[in-house]
Amino acid sequence: MDKQYLGIFGLGLMLLIPTHIVQSEANSEVEEMYFTTEDIISDIIFPTIDKRVIEEYKGDNFLDWQWKRIEGITYHEGHFYDVTVRIEIPPETPNDETKEDLVKVRIFPPCDSEKINQQKCAHGFKIELLDYKQLSS
Repeated sequence: MDKQYLGIFGLGLMLLIPTHIVQSEANSEVEEMYFTTEDIISDIIFPTIDKRVIEEYKGDNFLDWQWKRIEGITYHEGHFYDVTVRIEIPPETPNDETKEDLVKVRIFPPCDSEKINQQKCAHGFKIELLDYKQLSS
């Protein structure tokens, strides 16, 4: 007898609970992309370094310098970072050698967070080029 009531209760529950049909869609776009800290910093400071490389080598806007690696990142209490980057300058002629340069840039992130001490940090976003050294002559 209990099995009959349990069966009727189960059938009634199935009829009362609405069912949903889920439509799936095929998506060919790649959603997962992997970015490193170096990629992010490169995107931020690339234009500043690019202007200086063009100025340094008196080249045109199509000078194809290459980002080699970050040599160091230093955080300062005034809420800014000094980033030193090694770059490669391609040879002008096939007989020349590739040149290496060291660029030091200061990045000032904006101080608009309430978690940052506003007395020590009162600047907006900006980037300054501090030093540029041609390592190979």
